[in-house]
Amino acid sequence: MATFAAQIAKDMSNRTFTMIKPDAMKNGHAGAILDRFIKEGFRVVALKQTKLSEEKAGEFYAIHRERPFYGELVSFMSSGVIVAAILEKANAVADFRTLIGATDPAKAAEGTIRKQFANSVGENAVHGSDSDENAAIEGAFFFSGLEQY
Repeated sequence: MATFAAQIAKDMSNRTFTMIKPDAMKNGHAGAILDRFIKEGFRVVALKQTKLSEEKAGEFYAIHRERPFYGELVSFMSSGVIVAAILEKANAVADFRTLIGATDPAKAAEGTIRKQFANSVGENAVHGSDSDENAAIEGAFFFSGLEQY
């Protein structure tokens, strides 16, 4: 039986994973951000609101464990609720990365989600997968095969 990650991977060029981060949730931007995803042609395949424990945030961001910002990132991502989603569209990862903009909102292009909603490099409103492979892994971290359409 195929794992959920493998299920996503078979159609990976058409799916990506995102999270609306605690800063955007706290500031009441979740609805506007989700609306942008849809208006830009992404179809919501799976969606949930949840709160990461420090342990789960640490697991999700384990790739950054050796980086100096890891502890701050884990603390921030476990500080409040998030919305996790799998989105679908042709060329999903690349198109989504363009939509959200640069990690630093001061360097993000006009009209991008981070330019509009982010506060700083650390509180940058949304997470977006950086590759098809990571989109599959990250989506499977949050969603079972029964939770996606």
